[in-house]
Amino acid sequence: MKKLVFVLMTTVALTFSQKTVAQETIVDAAVGNENFSTLVTALKAAELVEALQGDGPFTVFAPTNDAFAKIDKETLGNLLKPENKETLTKILTYHVVPGKLMASDVVAALKKNKGTVEVKTLAGEILTVMQKDGKIWLKDQKGNYSEITATDVKGSNGVIHVIDTVVMP
Repeated sequence: MKKLVFVLMTTVALTFSQKTVAQETIVDAAVGNENFSTLVTALKAAELVEALQGDGPFTVFAPTNDAFAKIDKETLGNLLKPENKETLTKILTYHVVPGKLMASDVVAALKKNKGTVEVKTLAGEILTVMQKDGKIWLKDQKGNYSEITATDVKGSNGVIHVIDTVVMP
């Protein structure tokens, strides 16, 4: 009887853990991390959650709560209002690149292109990825910089790279 219980418990545990790993999308990873609560709120306001749970693959440059805190509270509050959904959607999709770009892919492209690579975002705009001072940065179209502070947070439909500043189209 003890063997049967052990076998059943092991089977259930393995099945559950395999399903959990296999089903966690990049959105699920963000939802499960309290440092992305503002990003998740914004994704919901822009009605992008379902799209980013799709097949992908996607590369998301995900701003932390501290990154969003750099935006004036009134401005951020206004962006989250339903009447500003289009603007918010453009900002959020500016943080997403089609395809799965792992950190090693980015580093290889930077070496090949003398330290600078342009990527086209889902917003249809260009983000510049660059190596500067031994770190990897994003440069938005307004000339602002955001440091990539963590890389390769994998999901079933893509990858997240954590950034310290919201980039703007």
